[in-house]
Amino acid sequence: MYSFEQLRIFVTVCECGSFSAAARKLKRAQSGVSQSVANLELAINQDLFTRDKNIPRLTANGHALLPIAKSILNQQQYFDQKVESLDKSIENELVIAIDECLVTDSLLDVLSRMAEQFPITHFDVMTASTFDVEELVRSNKAHVGIIFADGELREDMDFFTLGQTRFLNVISPEHPLAQLKEVRDSDLKTHRQIVHRSATHKELWFSYGISSKFWYANSHQMLAKLACRGIGWALIPDEMALPLIAQGQLMQLPVAHEKDGWLTITGCLVSRSHAHGPVLESLLGALQNDFAGRL
Repeated sequence: MYSFEQLRIFVTVCECGSFSAAARKLKRAQSGVSQSVANLELAINQDLFTRDKNIPRLTANGHALLPIAKSILNQQQYFDQKVESLDKSIENELVIAIDECLVTDSLLDVLSRMAEQFPITHFDVMTASTFDVEELVRSNKAHVGIIFADGELREDMDFFTLGQTRFLNVISPEHPLAQLKEVRDSDLKTHRQIVHRSATHKELWFSYGISSKFWYANSHQMLAKLACRGIGWALIPDEMALPLIAQGQLMQLPVAHEKDGWLTITGCLVSRSHAHGPVLESLLGALQNDFAGRL
């Protein structure tokens, strides 16, 4: 019967190109490496290498078995990592729910680092509106939620502030509102507003409908697309708005009481129904550091 060690030496010889190079990499005697490969060939009754002029070359059967050997070794490594994680109480899964417009490049960088740090943890990343994210955490369907905060204290979950996000009132350059040097509430109320509303028909406290005419969308990306079409005015995050403004698809409305846009708090909800393991603690620390670096 062959062993994992024999498969590892076989793969190393293939990667290094010779028995001597493999021996140096494995810090073993060359004779031991050669003997291990020979024993593997005996165990499976297959010639893996030709040895003309003492240079090992894979046989056809060796070529066929090499990717399978690599796969077996990868699975063994995954198994060992999983056993180690169970010993250290590392979470098997972490579910993260995020308000769709808070999915920034910076946040994705945080998640990339988490993937490298915890390769055996399964991450489930969901996007939804703030209200739907909160419900996912409340119903224990998510461990962590990243949302816009309304200042309300929640007794059934933990919360901490991450930072701030700026929202801008935008409109298509061809829209009648775009011709005004200063826009007042009375002007906004006479034109169609595209309002962000969750799947449960809840509106964000800082962007609720004030106009006499409405369209609704449950994502800020859709708000931006509709505004670009001249359908109405909308309030969207500056990170989403600024590229479209630079491209001439949108312009920022000079709203009298919000000339610099609207700042709102972003925060993190944490379920109390799940134990805090190393993965969750590392994620929360990374999120706080990431948002602190933006201030």
